[in-house]
Amino acid sequence: MTKAFAYLRVSGKGQVDGDGFPRQTAAIKAYAKDHDIRIVKTFREEGVTGSKETMDRPAWVDMMAALHGNGVKRILIEKLDRLARDLMVQEACIADLRKNGFTLVSVMEPDLMATDATRVLMRQLLGAVAQYEKTQIVIKLRAARTRQKAQQGRCEGRKPFGHYEGEQAAIGRMAALQTSGISIRAIAAKLNAEGVPTRTGGQWRDAVVGRILTMQPKTIEQRIAELQSRQCQLTNAQRDRMFAGLSRIADWDTKIAANSKEIEALTKAAKRREDT
Repeated sequence: MTKAFAYLRVSGKGQVDGDGFPRQTAAIKAYAKDHDIRIVKTFREEGVTGSKETMDRPAWVDMMAALHGNGVKRILIEKLDRLARDLMVQEACIADLRKNGFTLVSVMEPDLMATDATRVLMRQLLGAVAQYEKTQIVIKLRAARTRQKAQQGRCEGRKPFGHYEGEQAAIGRMAALQTSGISIRAIAAKLNAEGVPTRTGGQWRDAVVGRILTMQPKTIEQRIAELQSRQCQLTNAQRDRMFAGLSRIADWDTKIAANSKEIEALTKAAKRREDT
């Protein structure tokens, strides 16, 4: 029985749990069963674009090291576009494998791996088509992301706080505390004291709490409380500045009074000296 490695690849992280890997595995296993091949190990390239060079693919690098080390000489892939979606990358991979005495089998297109001129031409034509399709997919995805961002204000990236189960309860508690008129820093301290969990399991920080609350739609009551809190802070700051100003005025009054007394004393001393 011939031994072989299976090589699987999906382009996006969002495809890792999709149909890509099960579909590729099923096709490779069916071919292996029909051709008396035993799959020794499967290498999965998760979220790696088909235009990336093989040296930049972690699973491919591991597979090449294993090929050179344990005597397996055959690689099974579902189709050529799982190897690459760039014609130059595809042909470079195939040439490198042949140079090292390894055999690549595309189980859905087995005849394309032959070396005669016609099959090489067909393989390269299909590689060019795959590269064109990949370019079209990128253009369509970019346009879709642009539309989604324009409609919803964001596209992909980290999910906002409140998306996962249990996070809405934390937001509700933040909103209730904010309505009571306390500061953002006090809200963060209160959440930590109450043991309200963060997404990462760490401590609540006032900057994080402020950012989450800023993203939430506010009720009229919350907006009034926010404005009242801000007004109170402004009033306190104004009062502090006024008291600081009065303190400086009192200091100057004291200094002026002391100077006046000194001038009066010196004037009296000078007069006494003239009289004598």
